[in-house]
Amino acid sequence: MYILPNFFQQPPDTEVVAAVDLGSNSFHMIVARFKDGQIHVLDRLKEMVRLGGGLDKYNYLSEESQQRALDCLARFGQRLHDMPVDSVRIVGTNVFRAAVNAQGFLQQAEQVLNHPIEIVSGREEARLIYLGVAHTLASTDEKTLVVDIGGGSTEFIIGQKFDTLERESLNMGCVSMTQRYFYNGEIKAKPMRRAEIHAQQELQVIKYRFKELGWDMAIGAAGTLRSVERVIREMGWDNKISRQGLQHLKAALLEAEHVDNLKLKGLSTRRTPVFAGGVAIISGIFDALNLESMKASDSALREGVVLDLLGRITREDARDTTIQNLISRYSVDSQQAARVENTALAFLSQIAEDWHLNKQEDYAAMLSWGARLHEIGLSIAHDSYHKHGEYLITYSDLAGFSRQEQVFLATLVRSHRRRFPTTEACETCSPSEKAKLQRLCILLRLAVLVHRSRTPIDQMPEIVLQTTDSGIKVQFPPQWLETHPLTHADLEQEREYLKDIQLVLDFE
Repeated sequence: MYILPNFFQQPPDTEVVAAVDLGSNSFHMIVARFKDGQIHVLDRLKEMVRLGGGLDKYNYLSEESQQRALDCLARFGQRLHDMPVDSVRIVGTNVFRAAVNAQGFLQQAEQVLNHPIEIVSGREEARLIYLGVAHTLASTDEKTLVVDIGGGSTEFIIGQKFDTLERESLNMGCVSMTQRYFYNGEIKAKPMRRAEIHAQQELQVIKYRFKELGWDMAIGAAGTLRSVERVIREMGWDNKISRQGLQHLKAALLEAEHVDNLKLKGLSTRRTPVFAGGVAIISGIFDALNLESMKASDSALREGVVLDLLGRITREDARDTTIQNLISRYSVDSQQAARVENTALAFLSQIAEDWHLNKQEDYAAMLSWGARLHEIGLSIAHDSYHKHGEYLITYSDLAGFSRQEQVFLATLVRSHRRRFPTTEACETCSPSEKAKLQRLCILLRLAVLVHRSRTPIDQMPEIVLQTTDSGIKVQFPPQWLETHPLTHADLEQEREYLKDIQLVLDFE
């Protein structure tokens, strides 16, 4: 059971929610009920898939590993099949960021699950991990270091209460470290030491920044750290992860010489093949960050995803905060952004059904964010500012956004003016999503066009949009365009631009 903080003001529209964490080592699913300000876990599923172990030296997922994953997702899909799309969130982590052929696998996986899969960046993964851990801690002002060792990456976060102060994702995990230093199952002193040094080298890029900020306590999340703590405790070496306990654990690993010989209390057979790689990473982290001890948490990414999903349902969406931060950081003209946003949303409401944008909340949110940020590129230069805006959104760390959402939003901003980027736009989107993105772009372009002179909303005429067999028709009050020749000229130019995507723009 998890108690939600006060910022969840409104009850969600749905009682039961689900989160799925598609990790490089294991897949997790949690189904929970929200009631009376608390989250009650109804169901948990976990399978060791080791999808990351199926990556070859060219970062291609093997057919065998993909099939293992699809078989697991078919079982998860039985539980999720009848749940509404808005009550389920599925996130993919490092292996999906690394795999060259991830897109093809994702298409099959989404068909099996009957729900979309979001790929999150390493830093977004870190934010969600901290969110999950923070809600299990007693209310305190102490700064907390959270470490999560996954199959392919390790996340580091320093947070206070429910806010992250620093977060980073490093490209090392128990699966990748095991493959590199303990691939044949042998556990020797020299490979163990090389693995520890490897972990310390990875940490060089963050350790001084993290040490300077400091922390009051250290928490380990996810299966590797929980397994290490459980083994240390059940073997009687300590009641937490400590330097002394790790020394005993490493000695036991080296004495066994091979994973098949490991006889450690508390170590599951599923965890055994990648255990040595995880221990090496933890040992390297303790040395690099001068840690003396660490407690393990039962919560991790999947719990954070559930809480983030409930935030969206209760209108406390982290993405809204991110957008507002960008507006402030880049001094976006908020009044113009609001004018364009209001008009774009009004246009959407008129033709959502005809253009199959019936899930108006999802598309309205993306259109709203695009409108708020369409001029963000002006902070760099006026010339080609729509391209500068695309760059800023593509490469910024946008908390709350998946990679697909970030690409979608960047393409929306890129496409709000001038010629349509028909070939390169949103290459990772499905044909259906590309069509919907294109339609949202058209609505944003028209909203920007009619507000080019920055006319206040209360001075704008009533504008009616209608779909036609070949495109869209924009109707103004009689004689309005005759008295506004610049808008008329802009519409003429827009008609030519939209011909590039085989869409006919009519206006009168």
